[in-house]
Amino acid sequence: MRTQFFTALACLLLLSSYAVVVAADESDPLSGAAERIEKHRKADAVVSVVDASGKPVPGAKVAVEQTRHAFLFGSNIFKWGRMPDEQLEAAYRERFAALLNYATLPFYWSSYEPRRGEPSHDYAKEVARWCASHRIATKGHPLAWNNSDPRWLSDDSDEIRRLQMARIDDCVSRFVGLIDRWDVVNEATHFDRDEFAKNRAPKLSAMWAKVGRVEFTRECFAHARAASPPATLLINDYRTDPAYEKLIEALVNDRGEASYDVIGIQSHMHGGAWPSAKVWGVCERFARFGVPLHFTETTILSGERTGSKPRRASWPSTPDGEAYQAREVVRFYTLLFSHPAVEAITWWDFSDQGAWKGAPAGFLRKDMSPKPVYNELMKLIKGKWWTRTTLETGPDGTAPFRGFLGAYRVTVTVPNKKVIEKELTLTTGDKNAWTLSLEGALSPADPTSADDEFTHVIATDTAYYKIGPQQARPPDGTLKAGTKVKLVMEAGSYSRVETKDGVVGYVAADAVKEVQGQ
Repeated sequence: MRTQFFTALACLLLLSSYAVVVAADESDPLSGAAERIEKHRKADAVVSVVDASGKPVPGAKVAVEQTRHAFLFGSNIFKWGRMPDEQLEAAYRERFAALLNYATLPFYWSSYEPRRGEPSHDYAKEVARWCASHRIATKGHPLAWNNSDPRWLSDDSDEIRRLQMARIDDCVSRFVGLIDRWDVVNEATHFDRDEFAKNRAPKLSAMWAKVGRVEFTRECFAHARAASPPATLLINDYRTDPAYEKLIEALVNDRGEASYDVIGIQSHMHGGAWPSAKVWGVCERFARFGVPLHFTETTILSGERTGSKPRRASWPSTPDGEAYQAREVVRFYTLLFSHPAVEAITWWDFSDQGAWKGAPAGFLRKDMSPKPVYNELMKLIKGKWWTRTTLETGPDGTAPFRGFLGAYRVTVTVPNKKVIEKELTLTTGDKNAWTLSLEGALSPADPTSADDEFTHVIATDTAYYKIGPQQARPPDGTLKAGTKVKLVMEAGSYSRVETKDGVVGYVAADAVKEVQGQ
């Protein structure tokens, strides 16, 4: 009896990191958000600089710049390569890469494989490779969902089941290394609702019903796991009630192990943003399962707030709606970023162009100009929640700092102008003790001087933006013609560059020219 008591107590303590909320948060979860963000989204680190013999180097200048969040800020990327003209396409890609580090790619069976044996693998690979080149993580959505029967599907439930499992095997194994996160089964809780079972997907729905709601879902996960054991597998649903909890509880194998790695939560708020208490309550409800939570489909409108409108009806974005959207998104994202169980937020859709239901849901308008919400999120994701600092090592050769979790570029310059640059990762549960040695460091006298990295030049005076190009925000400065720069990243019509003086920013791509003869 005593052993059982202590076992139960240990389980409660394990969940406490997710479930303990101070009394003030119960009435207003937003009130403690800043403190929770500081606690759960940041970590301490120490940079140590030593010389070639391992002795501490005091007085070294240490530039610490975050390059990527550990937290996944994303959107679906369904309009990539599908814009009506090149200018809109370039703006879509440029603004996506400037703000986000996570993309959801479409794998809806009926549109992904409109003709049997002709899946859209080439398109998916092209999108995924572009994302990889911009350090954007990817997820496929969904592998199994009865939203629409492929037109070529037979009436044989056993054949449909076989094809469904073969599709999972093929997609997951084919994209290993390019797409390693998957919404395996979508909206299983109420798969048999009339809209799908009778109208949109009677064949898939009949097969699912024959196999069993839980049994079919488990089988899909088993195939996805076998196709790529390291992949991150999600169950995803629009339901946030006890019915979804009951399904999740049933998704275990014969050894009692969960089929899923992550719980996906949809939050389409076409009728109006959820109150803070509801947002927090949903997080608490599903955090009890002890796995990460991803808010997989999030929508707040910048126009009339209603569940839907007649097809082809006008549904414009309005100034008042855009102000509402920006304000509510900041609140919603702040709450989720402050909850320790949440690891990702995916917006639905990135632009109003082709948005679900024709709603004004995007961060961008139909002409790809950024709405206020885009700029407000940029201020959070690449500003308030982003670490960029300059330090100096003390007598012991160390320089401590506290930063947001993620990837960093650390550049050390010592009095004799020697330079070290290193990519590092700030994590929780780690000492984050980073040692940089001057051994092999670059200096102006070296034939492999740091100057060799500055292979491009600014052709004409051009404005630069430190945290991404934004139409509604003035530039952070101007780079003069003739300034030598290092090309850090190409992002559509903009390029991210770094000057010898340490200025890092985005400039128009056509203003950057390669130095001839270098």
